[in-house]
Amino acid sequence: MSIQESDLGAETAAATALSHDFSNLSVRETEDRLESGVYPKREITIVRGEGAKLWDDTGREYVDCVGGQGSANLGHCNPYVVEAIEKQARTLLNCPEIFYNDTRAEVLKKLAEVSPPGMNRIFLCNSGTEAVEGALKFARLLTGKTDIIATVRGFHGRSMGALSATWEKKYRDPFYPLIPGFTHVPYNKIEAIREAITDKTAAVLIEPIQGEGGVHVPSDDFLPALRKLCDETGVLLILDEIQTGFCRTGKFWGGDHYGVKGDLMTVAKSIAGGIPMGAVLMDERFGPLDKSTHGSTFGGNPLTAAAAVAAIRYMQDYRLDQRSAELGEYFMGKLQPLAGKPGSVVREVRGKGLIIGLELKQKVVPYLKALMDRGVLALPAGPNVLRLLPPLVIEREQLDFAAEQIAAVLVG
Repeated sequence: MSIQESDLGAETAAATALSHDFSNLSVRETEDRLESGVYPKREITIVRGEGAKLWDDTGREYVDCVGGQGSANLGHCNPYVVEAIEKQARTLLNCPEIFYNDTRAEVLKKLAEVSPPGMNRIFLCNSGTEAVEGALKFARLLTGKTDIIATVRGFHGRSMGALSATWEKKYRDPFYPLIPGFTHVPYNKIEAIREAITDKTAAVLIEPIQGEGGVHVPSDDFLPALRKLCDETGVLLILDEIQTGFCRTGKFWGGDHYGVKGDLMTVAKSIAGGIPMGAVLMDERFGPLDKSTHGSTFGGNPLTAAAAVAAIRYMQDYRLDQRSAELGEYFMGKLQPLAGKPGSVVREVRGKGLIIGLELKQKVVPYLKALMDRGVLALPAGPNVLRLLPPLVIEREQLDFAAEQIAAVLVG
């Protein structure tokens, strides 16, 4: 080897070592440098949470109306969940479903207890999008048919099957071709669904209240009519309760407002008090599915199962469904007057319980930053809807503060 080649090798080695030295990067620099880049970031570093409050690395306090994008219904560091996680972490972390497990059995019983009557065949997984993937597979398996009807503005996840059911172009377009057999029809339009059903239709997949699509609440007769239509045609109804479940809307399930249950339900988000978990709930008439038709390495692991048992127990003990209904009515009462107020950019306020959307006359992103500067964290739901998903344990004084800041930002 020549001296020149030796020097070049040393330079390469030094450059490689330098490129792998991240010790001097700040938190934000680290995430910007090492993450995939798919997440738009806000200029804030969250380091601690309790109840409906969050703190950044400067010690500033915020009222959280993001609520973990709907996964923090019980608030941050809920004591029931923290205690359950600590106890289970010292006992058993992992146990795949090829073995029986005591903690998994407990979460299955707890889910069956709170599920709509008869929805007691349960597949455990790790997220909402996995729950949707499972439900789509099960619908095809149970019916022998291939096609799925979903809705305009519906959001069901970003993996390939769930993305095929999701409507938003910006999520879908980069990944064509998607899975064939998916049709999108207008939400809250029963005749559109009736016309879309064919002899190949396996299921209709729908949110009881659309979340990311803009917080759209259906008319009182839509879901009952859809349930009847599915019964008449033999098409399965999949209710996506990922965001509307676990007391978010003022009932335990979004479908409870309309007396409707699905043949299958997808659930996740707050199922385990902030720990990643999802599930597909199925009507017992389907019986056990054939072995090995689906699976999940981490689905039903003891740690998440223990967290979910504790989370659901907390929901029951503190009647979070009633609390959500009462606080939602209170919060909406403060926000509704903003629509139509002179100088206001609010066109409409809608929602149920503590899933609330303010449709604006302008793009929402600048107002999200203005709210953050005032100590309130909120979400978008489409280009011009401000979405509020505060933890259901939030206090009235915190809602008062949030409402005051929202009014200050949205009313000129």
